[in-house]
Amino acid sequence: MSDETITLASIAGAFGVRGEVRLKSFCAEPADIIDYTPLTRSDGKVVQTIVLTGHAKGALVVRMDGITTKEEADALKGVELRARRSQLPALPDDEFYHADLVGLAVFDTGGDSLGRVKSVQTNGADDLLEVQAPGLRDTVLVPFTRSIVPTVDLAAGRLVVDPPGGLFED
Repeated sequence: MSDETITLASIAGAFGVRGEVRLKSFCAEPADIIDYTPLTRSDGKVVQTIVLTGHAKGALVVRMDGITTKEEADALKGVELRARRSQLPALPDDEFYHADLVGLAVFDTGGDSLGRVKSVQTNGADDLLEVQAPGLRDTVLVPFTRSIVPTVDLAAGRLVVDPPGGLFED
């Protein structure tokens, strides 16, 4: 494993007036974010301690080192928390870190190129792959399910999709 970093969470803003923040965790079990400290903020500062104090509308409520006021917490909105890849556990064969999917070439089941994964979006139920397709003005959102994405080959840098009809048409 390399020492590249993986984004594990983003700060969604202040919670209350004592410096707590709402934290959107990207971990399979959101509270597991606490187990990966120390984390590095996207502004370069290191977070040694995260203490879970509650939950609020799809986010964790946490206290972090050095944040003691609502103003300090508000200033962190949008800041990401990252861990070194070497801190993270190895995943089973059918699970992937989002960072590993970005940039993969996308092919249909017939072998035709459909584009590249631009990002992975987490919107509740299933993740969505945002695919930049050549010749299309807009990106295409592909549900990241086993039935629609039957093959992910990280070693070859590609994945295969069986898109619903019309998904890749302009």
